[in-house]
Amino acid sequence: MAGFLDRAKEQAQNALEQGKQKVDEVQQQRAGNDLLKKLGAAYYAEHSGSGTPEATRNALTALESHIRDHGDAFLRS
Repeated sequence: MAGFLDRAKEQAQNALEQGKQKVDEVQQQRAGNDLLKKLGAAYYAEHSGSGTPEATRNALTALESHIRDHGDAFLRS
């Protein structure tokens, strides 16, 4: 009986860890999408006359940093 409980506990811990990983992935995707949206808004503002090149560069730098840290999978989803 103890072996069964140990296996059940291990499976539950594995499932919990997989759930945490999935939550992290979703959060990273959302953050990447938000940064991409900010870059697009900064670029549009710059080219429509209400933004600055510095704001566009800052948005691009933030996006590139996110990609370096978390990858670019959010670009393909």
